[in-house]
Amino acid sequence: LVCEPKVAFDDGHEVGVGCVVGSDHHLLTRFHRAKITSLVMDVVLAQPSIAPNTGAIIRLCANTGCRLHLVKPLGFSMDDRLLRRGGLDYHEYTTVTTHSSLDAAKAALPGRWLAFSAHGTRRYDLVDYRHDDVLLFGNERHGLGDDVIATFDEPHRLTIPMQPNNRSLNLANATSVVVYEAWRQVDFAPTGPGSL
Repeated sequence: LVCEPKVAFDDGHEVGVGCVVGSDHHLLTRFHRAKITSLVMDVVLAQPSIAPNTGAIIRLCANTGCRLHLVKPLGFSMDDRLLRRGGLDYHEYTTVTTHSSLDAAKAALPGRWLAFSAHGTRRYDLVDYRHDDVLLFGNERHGLGDDVIATFDEPHRLTIPMQPNNRSLNLANATSVVVYEAWRQVDFAPTGPGSL
């Protein structure tokens, strides 16, 4: 058997170097997984308004190794009883950061941004998720505004399929669907606190 060193790339980003016997497709899959399981993904909620939803997403992030970012204004205070109740005692197991604006969040998080909306044009499960992905979800009442969606290229405007004529999913449910798909793609590798 001949072992040939190769570099694997995903969307222009180097995701691994190694020595593998097998097809290039298998090589890319292995290297992609090796990279993504060692780093963190970020979940961003733009102006969330319902405390129990954010509490549930805190719990989600704690259980999957993601970091959570909240873009102001918020529809609740960070010491809201319903926020604490939704997150139970998981707050200490994840990082929650607030940002004054979406522009401030983008400046702090330089990864590949993906916007999730009922008006997205690409199915969420057709994406090869990366270690530097930033997953953006909109407000429970209004979703992401057209002005925000317009700043994303078509391949980065994602949607979750629903039955015809249905308006939207609950924010915590939608976030869970996407985060678990990203984690599934790396075989639910153990992440430990603060790494996906």
